Amino acid sequence: MKSTIHKTAIIDPKAKIDTGVEIGPYCIVKKGVRISKGTKLSSHVIIEGNTKISENCTFYPFSSIGLPPQDLKYKGEPTKLIIGSNNIVREYVTIHRASVGGDETTIVGSNNYFMAYVHIAHNCKVGNHVIMANVATLAGHVVVEDFTIIGGLAAVHQFTRIGRYAMVGGLSGVAQDIPPYMVAAGSRAKLFGPNTIGLKRHGFSDQAITAVKKAYKILFREKRSLKDAVRKVRQDFVEFPEIGYLIEFIDKNKRGICR
Repeated sequence: MKSTIHKTAIIDPKAKIDTGVEIGPYCIVKKGVRISKGTKLSSHVIIEGNTKISENCTFYPFSSIGLPPQDLKYKGEPTKLIIGSNNIVREYVTIHRASVGGDETTIVGSNNYFMAYVHIAHNCKVGNHVIMANVATLAGHVVVEDFTIIGGLAAVHQFTRIGRYAMVGGLSGVAQDIPPYMVAAGSRAKLFGPNTIGLKRHGFSDQAITAVKKAYKILFREKRSLKDAVRKVRQDFVEFPEIGYLIEFIDKNKRGICR
């Protein structure tokens, strides 16, 4: 299947366009870009830099992909953006390539849904099956794990992590790590308990959900130091891998844990 490229689109000869790609009116694809089969650029999409896009992604009008990072120390270095498969990128979304330092790569996984005006900044690592609602914003070096939902107009601070199956409410300001399986919200986000509905929808067993609820109470509701709470949870729920991952996530935190 040949690629379909509208006559008004501007494609640099050094861009690599796979077969079966559809590029609509007034799109711009610059050198260094690689687009795999089945991907569609609807119209007025701009993609540049050392950007690799895997199969069957859809980019809606005025999305800007792989542009330079909003970082004053960036001086045009050849950093990267890698985007997985089956992503839906709605209107005016911006996903920037990395700045210097670290692995110099912004990574977006597969099967994600980014609603209008979402921003994913330099050096972010976004997992799979993530939903970001309108105008949700990730600052630089943020990690968002699999199956996370981030509400509209939420803002996530640099170097913050959001654990898998977590949910962040709209209009939230996230300045510390959000543990896996939890719901957080607020102008300075706080935890409101486990994401019970989300866990049920994703097929977690009743036993695992009960364990997450009990672990939450020990970690964040009882009058214990975090170190003592982690020790007790590790002892009491050793048979649940979900709790093992929750504790591992907390142990690795550097910005502090949302409580």
